[in-house]
Amino acid sequence: MRLFAALVLLLAMVNAQAVDLEGDQLARYHELNAELRCLICQNRSIAESDAPLAKDLRTIVEKQIAQGRSDAEIKQYLVDRYGKWVLYDPPLDSATLILWIGPFVLLAIGLLVVVLMMRRRREAPPERPSLDRDRLTRVLDEQTQPTDSASSKERS
Repeated sequence: MRLFAALVLLLAMVNAQAVDLEGDQLARYHELNAELRCLICQNRSIAESDAPLAKDLRTIVEKQIAQGRSDAEIKQYLVDRYGKWVLYDPPLDSATLILWIGPFVLLAIGLLVVVLMMRRRREAPPERPSLDRDRLTRVLDEQTQPTDSASSKERS
């Protein structure tokens, strides 16, 4: 039993060892990490995230680069495993169409609403309270008569 536990521990240590990348491989590693989204943080790349899953994804990328796989193969492997959400720039297809077109549709709807509101404001006459002309004339006559009679008394 101890031998089995030691063997499992040794195997885990071998798998946990980091693969050393050099030159172009290291540049590819950093580029891929920047292009892949952390599935836990969602708005961070796996290069920026400290989440355990991001660390696992970085290890997968590192090992696959060391095995000689291309960037497209590595991305496809991760997409097959985690879905298109793992890519920061998902490809344009029927499943991601709303991601690509959605912002433009919302912008067009917003502009349409603004234009319609401006037209309504321009076309609608300004609201004025309805006044009774006869009543207004009487009120104005009452206000002007005392001043007229006062001025006529001064003249006499």
